[in-house]
Amino acid sequence: MIPYGKQSITNEDILAVSAALKSDRLTIGPLVEIFENEIEKIVGAPSISVSSGTAALHCAYAAIDIKPGDEVITPPITFVATQATAALMGAKIVFADIQPDTGNIDPNVVESLITSKTKAITGVDYAGHPAELKELREIADKFGIYLIEDASHSIGSLYRGIPVGSIADLTTFSFFPTKNLTTAEGGAVSSKKPELLERAKRFARQGLVRDPLLQKYPNEGPWHQEVHEFGLNYRLPDVLCALGISQITRLEEFKKQRKIIFENYVEAFRKIPSIEMPGLRSYVDPMWHLFPIRVDPINRKEIFMNMRNLGLGVQVNYIPAYWHPVFKDMGYKQGLCLNSEKFYKSEISLPMFPGLSNLEQERTIEITLEILEKYI
Repeated sequence: MIPYGKQSITNEDILAVSAALKSDRLTIGPLVEIFENEIEKIVGAPSISVSSGTAALHCAYAAIDIKPGDEVITPPITFVATQATAALMGAKIVFADIQPDTGNIDPNVVESLITSKTKAITGVDYAGHPAELKELREIADKFGIYLIEDASHSIGSLYRGIPVGSIADLTTFSFFPTKNLTTAEGGAVSSKKPELLERAKRFARQGLVRDPLLQKYPNEGPWHQEVHEFGLNYRLPDVLCALGISQITRLEEFKKQRKIIFENYVEAFRKIPSIEMPGLRSYVDPMWHLFPIRVDPINRKEIFMNMRNLGLGVQVNYIPAYWHPVFKDMGYKQGLCLNSEKFYKSEISLPMFPGLSNLEQERTIEITLEILEKYI
């Protein structure tokens, strides 16, 4: 079975983790800051590491002080953590439909949904292709609200020559094994706004205040620490930071490999009318995370199962978030975002990861063409 995504682990990665395991500090040690500094070099903004992409989103929403009744505008085509972390804080999720070619949130729809209760827009860089950040930034600034970028798919991508991570008020990343670099589990938050990043960091470190200048009772002693607002333990340990530090050294190579696979697929499928391929804006340089094709929705399930049966571990990314029963129970109904539902009903993600061999790419193309010939 050729999986749709897979981590790339080398002996150097293993040695880095082994060295961390042999050190005196498995967590809250020096590798955390080193990893965060390396992330900053990639994304162009100060960053903190956290335990997952979901944790990163939770920290971002905490940083902007989401309260019950606040509205957060998000696209439906994303993993449900984009919404769940805000909803758990009491936010009302407002779904904005997507652009049919990229799968990213449509800024024109976003602006039409702004109300006096809107606290933030959360754009998602679907498949690694950055959202329309210029337009979203302009809308956020026009209405005095926050822009959050869920960049779980897109560390290493460029938008109009600017690294993803340095445009939105807060940007979140995931380092799950199938993502563009991995720490096994892990994530990060970046921001050029120090007060927001500090709030995110404090939330991720259980709300602890260690700076005597900020404490209510600074004269207790050198052991003293205080909690002024509740937080959670979302730390990323040194052992996993060691893996991340090693992985970052190969990030550009990962990007090159993903681009080659993307271009090979485009060349193979460009004349096949039964395959719709991902859109690509001229002003972005994506780190491709997925290769999402769209097929006839009537036959999607059959095509998917035939691919699986022939050894392609394809995936579907994603069910519209408001289709999940938890949202149905809150009154959300199917038919809310028609472009998103059409996209979902036809989408299949083909194998896309560094280390996908030429033979595996050829096999993926061969099986895909063989199956889809039946539906031309």
